[in-house]
Amino acid sequence: MLRYVAGKTRDDYEREEILRHAVERNIEIIGESARRLTDSFREQHPEIAWRAIMATRHILAHEYDEIDNDIVWRIVTDHIPPLIPQLRGLIPAPPADPSAMN
Repeated sequence: MLRYVAGKTRDDYEREEILRHAVERNIEIIGESARRLTDSFREQHPEIAWRAIMATRHILAHEYDEIDNDIVWRIVTDHIPPLIPQLRGLIPAPPADPSAMN
């Protein structure tokens, strides 16, 4: 999603409907993924704003008339970039032996 907005301005975001839809969809996917995590897992990682992530997904998925492009732009330009390394740090490394996954 960050590559979608690389080199884009806030005005570009407002003007380009496909860009807005792509960004919104990716934020929805992040929110749905967060929702599917166990409460226990989310509680073990309070440094991540799980509730805000899930609430944003809810608005994008269900409350279309409530979408504020300024807020979505701030999310993708200010909040997502630092979130990515946080989330990557939670993903276990794959096993050295791919056959160990079976």
